[in-house]
Amino acid sequence: METQTGRLSVKKVGGKSTVTSCFSKYPLKFIIPNKVGSSENDAVWVYTLTYGGGIVSGDSISCEFSIGDGCTTVLTTQASTKVYKSLGSKCSEQILEARIGSDAILAVIPDPVTCFSTARYSQKQIFRVVSDSSLVIVDWITSGRHESGEKWDFELYKSTNHIFLEGNQPLFLDTVLLEQGSNTSVSELMQDYQVIAMVILLGPKLNHIQNQVQENVKRMMSEQLYIPSNGLGHSGKTSSDCYLTKPTFIASCSVFGPKGIGVVIRIAAMTTESVYRFLHQQLANLEPLLGVSPYC
Repeated sequence: METQTGRLSVKKVGGKSTVTSCFSKYPLKFIIPNKVGSSENDAVWVYTLTYGGGIVSGDSISCEFSIGDGCTTVLTTQASTKVYKSLGSKCSEQILEARIGSDAILAVIPDPVTCFSTARYSQKQIFRVVSDSSLVIVDWITSGRHESGEKWDFELYKSTNHIFLEGNQPLFLDTVLLEQGSNTSVSELMQDYQVIAMVILLGPKLNHIQNQVQENVKRMMSEQLYIPSNGLGHSGKTSSDCYLTKPTFIASCSVFGPKGIGVVIRIAAMTTESVYRFLHQQLANLEPLLGVSPYC
């Protein structure tokens, strides 16, 4: 069992967002490029990785991030987070705690988690914001290694996201739990869907993106779930009428927080590629803030 810890602080130095302290313990590592995007962009990009390419049974990863006032920081990965097979009842865990200052932005935009057969994995992300902080969270999981015939074969997956305002006031509390049951497997519950995802957009700097994403999701779902009229009315239906097919991609939006300051998008999809495409399209307007468009 490896205990991996990391701490990182970003502050304004000379008018630029700058990493002022950074620590990680082997086998956890942070990669911080000198510049992502144009030279005028102020965002600090941080890539997390573990030597060996994944999370081993029993591993415990704990990271703390502090994003200073007016800073922009992106936390991402170089590839999907692989969670290897569990040994006995050992559960791998990953904990992220982040504080986001006034007029600051934190974007947590990783590739998906992929759990191997029998894996047990729990992650918890805690974000502490002030009234004018902005936050992007993408949290998603695939069904597993399709090429090996694994689809929702892991034993346990738990993902918790908590957002607190000043004074430890709860703003958003959410947990997703997928666990094999004695009567019903996760695969049976998920049917043909191979990816589930959640996207959170919070804060004043993201207002225009929130509005656009809500409109886009509403239009997408209206088109996908549209039932063409056959002109017969309810009483004129016959056994030969067409029936609804299962959507390959489902998304929904809802607002949360005082005056709807946050938006959460939930997704279920049959392919990982369709979710990558959705994220790229819907988050493209983050490019002026982050330097490059996410999920290119």
